[in-house]
Amino acid sequence: MYRYDEFDHGFVKSRVAEFRDQVERRLAGEITEDQFRPLRLMNGVYLQLHAYMLRVAIPYGTLSSRQLRMLGHIARTYDKGYGHFTTRQNIQFNWPTLSDVPAILADLASVEMHAIQTSGNCIRNVTADHFAGAAADEVADPRPYAEILRQWSSLHPEFSYLPRKFKIAVTGATRDRAAIKTHDIGLHLRKNERGELGFAVYVGGGQGRTPMIAKKIRDFLPEEHLLSYATAIMRVYNLHGRRDNKYKARLKILVHETGAEAFGRQVEAEWQALRDSELRLPESDIRTIDAYFAPPVLPDRPGGDEAVRLARLDSRRFAEWLDQNVTTHRNPDYAAVTISLKGIGEAPGDASDSPMEAIADLAQKLAFDEIRVSHEQNLVLPHVARADLKAVHDGLVEIGLATPNANLITDIIACPGLDYCALANARSIGVAQSLSRRFGSLERQKDIGELKLKISGCINACGHHHVGHIGILGVEKKGAELYQVMLGGSADEDTSLGEVLGRGFGPDEITDAVETIVETYLRIRLDRGEKFIDAYRRVGAEPFKEALYAGEFRAA
Repeated sequence: MYRYDEFDHGFVKSRVAEFRDQVERRLAGEITEDQFRPLRLMNGVYLQLHAYMLRVAIPYGTLSSRQLRMLGHIARTYDKGYGHFTTRQNIQFNWPTLSDVPAILADLASVEMHAIQTSGNCIRNVTADHFAGAAADEVADPRPYAEILRQWSSLHPEFSYLPRKFKIAVTGATRDRAAIKTHDIGLHLRKNERGELGFAVYVGGGQGRTPMIAKKIRDFLPEEHLLSYATAIMRVYNLHGRRDNKYKARLKILVHETGAEAFGRQVEAEWQALRDSELRLPESDIRTIDAYFAPPVLPDRPGGDEAVRLARLDSRRFAEWLDQNVTTHRNPDYAAVTISLKGIGEAPGDASDSPMEAIADLAQKLAFDEIRVSHEQNLVLPHVARADLKAVHDGLVEIGLATPNANLITDIIACPGLDYCALANARSIGVAQSLSRRFGSLERQKDIGELKLKISGCINACGHHHVGHIGILGVEKKGAELYQVMLGGSADEDTSLGEVLGRGFGPDEITDAVETIVETYLRIRLDRGEKFIDAYRRVGAEPFKEALYAGEFRAA
């Protein structure tokens, strides 16, 4: 795991001191809220409906137990006892007092964390596959490259005031678990025919009011050219991106209006002047960063399969969790564990202080001191010996976090919505809780199979509704909350955008509407092996529209 060097420590410490002074001046009335706004945003502080919110960076979603304990401490000491893990692998605290924020930032700095560039028109937290370094289908760990991008982009003077916020994701596996095609830059780590590492480069993805899938502009970029090529993309964007209209300022609009091929030619032309500059990464520098992410030494643990077999026979609850929340590891003696933050009827992505500390204890004792945050708002223990899976499960049962629903319909992504966010038009959390309770039966969930349900409370799409197998968007119509439904979205290697079915549903109807969609799928699927997304792609929207709007269910 990456550790701060002397520059990092000094840099973060100075920013804390600087912001402490800015907060004191704001509280004393020496600067106005308008003057304070850009200063707080540079430090991850938002003003939401009821209070300030602090968004903390978790680069590429990797945490140590010490860091997770600190997040639990902050939740208990400065907030209301919980935090909200986000789709950018960050965590948000929704109730800090402004006067306490400098102390929170100082506490974060003590465990090598910060909130810099978690907001504003800059390069945001670089995200990666939550199974990085453990996945059996991985070509190479993408996190060293995410760290290189983090170091390059932090307070980069040329890219600190972009036309709009900018997001980068990196994956190194066959299966895309980082949603790279929904990002401004998506990087797919791969090997060429000579076995050399490099990237397929995608640009212009994004969600929001104008969702678009990223276009590939380079099939293979050698790893030493990562920073020079990223700089070329950023320069083209910085030069030509719209600054007169924030709704048309994202890179996706520039790529769309320019055309992917023409945009790619501009990038290549810019890159020619940069490729052999100081931005070219020496092999020694790459390997130095790579060494920080060397996997833990995993001792042989024979007998794990037998221990799992016996535990499965002894406990149905363990067996259900094992089948749903445990993933194959590259080492056959080990597994990766998904800790669902989607308990039935609970707010998706929320974690309380004591459970965070208990997970930190489990990670330190049984998972090599490492935790990941997934963009699907869950936590992951990436390295668990199969012989220890029962002990991990039992520990999660004690803190109420052993819900066996990873990738099932109750594993819902949802933004905070109108309960917290000043931009939202409708509530997300209540809808998620209602749907979770309706489909709470594990037997029913397993019969339905893999189904990605995602909810956003406004068009900004923080809940990724555009790429949900079932996506729900909350809107406001004549002063009332209304929920649009779209089907067929996906955020994996076969990324697709959902199609809006028709008129929306009221808060009291949306749960029934989703049930109608699910029952329609169960009726039309070829067999239990055909997933929802595959059935939808086979038959299209019409059977679902017919069920919703032609008599079986009446919409608002």
